[in-house]
Amino acid sequence: MAEAERIIGTPDIPDADRDEQDRDGQRRAGTEGTAADTGRPGTEGTAADTGRPGTEGTAADTGRPGTDGAAADTGRPRGKRRIAVLFAVAAFAYALDLISKMIVVAKLEHHEPIEIVGDWLRFEAIRNAGAAFGFGEAFTVIFTVIAAAVIVVIIRLARKLYSLPWAIALGLLLGGALGNLTDRIFRSPGVFEGAVVDFIAPKHFAVFNLADSAIVCGGILIVLLSFRGLDPDGTVHKD
Repeated sequence: MAEAERIIGTPDIPDADRDEQDRDGQRRAGTEGTAADTGRPGTEGTAADTGRPGTEGTAADTGRPGTDGAAADTGRPRGKRRIAVLFAVAAFAYALDLISKMIVVAKLEHHEPIEIVGDWLRFEAIRNAGAAFGFGEAFTVIFTVIAAAVIVVIIRLARKLYSLPWAIALGLLLGGALGNLTDRIFRSPGVFEGAVVDFIAPKHFAVFNLADSAIVCGGILIVLLSFRGLDPDGTVHKD
């Protein structure tokens, strides 16, 4: 049998069929090479090079810092604006009180009162050694210390101030306290014992000045804000 096969030989394969088999083998080899060379590496490379780093990089570089940075950047200017309002209101109230007292001392002291609305309201220069509206004249030094303490507390509270109404209220308190404290320090009879200049005299009421008015208005505004539940930091609480 073996000798017969040797004599007969392997049947000849046409050239066209042989070429087609060669092309099939090349295509199969090309497909396997592509799968081996590019399939997994391509997918893994994309996932490794772009998937995780891209996502994590975006989250790390823009996600958290972007949010936190925006909150920090908007928080700080907002706080500074409220502090600026506080000191602007305080400066205005203080300047108005100081100028009015200078005019009263120069033009009205030791003179007859000036009637503004008949005998219901008049301007009359009076030196007051007590607290606002003439109360407690025997405790001038104590009131001076209290005014200084109020100023320190307001300045410390300003660091946490984010509410515009609170900034206005505290500004009025600060300006009024500074106005009367200036009188306590620089006017006679001596340092920390000076008498405050009062000149607004309504009928059947105590004589007061613009600093007293600023203090009262600021206090009323603080009471209203407290009833509404608005805190100096801008938050609203409900009891």
